[in-house]
This record gives sequence, C-alpha cells and structure tokens, in this order.
Amino acid sequence: MANIVWMQTGACSGDTMALLCADRPSLENLTQQYGVSFLWHPSLTAERRFGEVLEAVTSGREKLDILCIEGSLMIGPNGSGLYDTWKGRAKIDIVRQLAPLATHVVAMGTCAAFGGVHAAGPNPTDCTGLQFMKNEPGGLLGPDWRSRNGQPVINVAGCPAHPNTITKVLAMLAENEPLKLDALNRPSAFFASLVHQGCTRNEYHEYDIEDDVLGGRACMFFSLGCRGPQTEAPCNTELWNGHSSKTRAGVPCFGCTSPDFPSDRDLFVTPKIGVVPKFLPLGVARAKYMAYKNLARAAAPERVVKREMEP
Repeated sequence: MANIVWMQTGACSGDTMALLCADRPSLENLTQQYGVSFLWHPSLTAERRFGEVLEAVTSGREKLDILCIEGSLMIGPNGSGLYDTWKGRAKIDIVRQLAPLATHVVAMGTCAAFGGVHAAGPNPTDCTGLQFMKNEPGGLLGPDWRSRNGQPVINVAGCPAHPNTITKVLAMLAENEPLKLDALNRPSAFFASLVHQGCTRNEYHEYDIEDDVLGGRACMFFSLGCRGPQTEAPCNTELWNGHSSKTRAGVPCFGCTSPDFPSDRDLFVTPKIGVVPKFLPLGVARAKYMAYKNLARAAAPERVVKREMEP
C-alpha cells in the first residue's frame, strides 16, 4: 500500500481533472491494482479532514509514501507565503514540513514543477516551482533538496500533465520501480520524444509547407507559433483520451511541459530572423536548417503544396 497526500497550492485543479481522465491505468486501477491509497485529496477524499491527515503524518502515526503538489508555490508577500494559506498558515510552510517525510515528492503539472502560469511576469505573488524557478534550479525547496529515498522532486510537467503520465508515474512509484529523470527532473520515459514526433503535420514541416492562418492542414511551426519541434512531451505518442492532441485538432503546441511556459510572446506568432524561425527545432544548426529547408520546399510533391489528402 502506497499512501499519497495530494495537496493543492496555487492551482486551477487542471491536473486533478487530468487525473480523472486517465485510463492506462485509470484512477480505479491505480487504487485497486497498484494499492495506492489517497490519505488526502481535496476533491476525491471525504472521510477525513486535512488537519487530521496532517497531524497523523507529521506525528509519524501514518507513513507518507508520495507527496503530490499541484500548483505553484506562492512565496509572497515578502517571503511570508500568506497569499496562499490553510487556516491562516502559509501552505509553503506545510509543504516544507511534509516534503522531508515523504519517500517521493512529485510536482504535478508545470506550475508545481517550474512556476508555470502564475510565475509569468510580473508575478505579483512571487510564485515558484518546488525545485525550479523556470529554467533555474532552486524553487521553494532549493536545488540540493532530496526526499527520503535520495531523489529530487519528480517533475510531471504539463498544463495540465498528461492523464496517463500522472497515473503511470504514481503506479511506478507505488511498485518501487526505478524512475530515471532527465536534466529537468522529468521522468525520462515520458519526456524523451518531441510533440513533433507523431504529429500528423510532419510531412508539411519537412517540405516547408506552412499555414499562415488557423484551420488549415499544413505545418504551424513556421508562422503560427507551434513549439512541437522544441517540446518534449508524450502528446502525439500517447493521444489524449486515446483520441487526439492539440496539433491534430489544428491548435499549435504551446510548449506547456517546458520550464519557460508560458512564453512572454504572442502564442500564435512565430518570431523570425528574416524568413527563418528564431527558435529552431531542438538540436538543429541554423545554417544546415536554412539550406535544407530551401531544398525541401523546392522538392515538395504537388499534393503537399496543394494540401491534398494522400491517395
């Protein structure tokens, strides 16, 4: 049995909604097959009050296997944390108290991982992530903090996080399976591929056939702000609700699993240097990219140029 305390700080409940949508494994499978027990969740547990659970865990009467934090951590005003409280007590102080008692600490969503929406400028409440502030290690707990098993905070990034990534990570932790993390402390198994991989618009991207307005079938990277070629996430390798993704629905990827989300620029515009995107796909050299794209566009099949369906 793996005991979970799921605490919401500066949150919109998006990751909780995602949790309810998971199907591989589902929430029911998580509790019945993998033995996960929610000691506390603000929306899913009703038999106990948070204060009772907090006392039981901090006194050592009940073990805490996994502490999940949903939402950014509000440090303000002036480091007091009093913008976000529980019964007059700053939630950041409760997080600091619970985190050392947990075997694993999981940041559920980009807000808890990196600060997210609430940490975007001008950030009046001094929001941060648990162990990162945007790209910089630190956050609420500091870069050197480690949980009882010696791991840093596990960042299940996304706005919201992918439903099945949430439940798979919790199942792996409950089963004591090793969980390798990337440089941003995200589980590598779920953040090793780009949103671009598996995108149904890939052929248009390769031939530099772009859309300038929403609603078309071509690539949205060149003009409409899509960050799929720069964003590591499972969205097109494991479809949402087993059915679709943003790019398949004709919406640009906004890079919500990245530490710099949300961008401080227009989401539907691609910044360029001349005619070339300012921010290129991950690992691509600018000179080679320019030469390749010029040749690719000239070689584009007529059906691609005309946005026709493949026969």
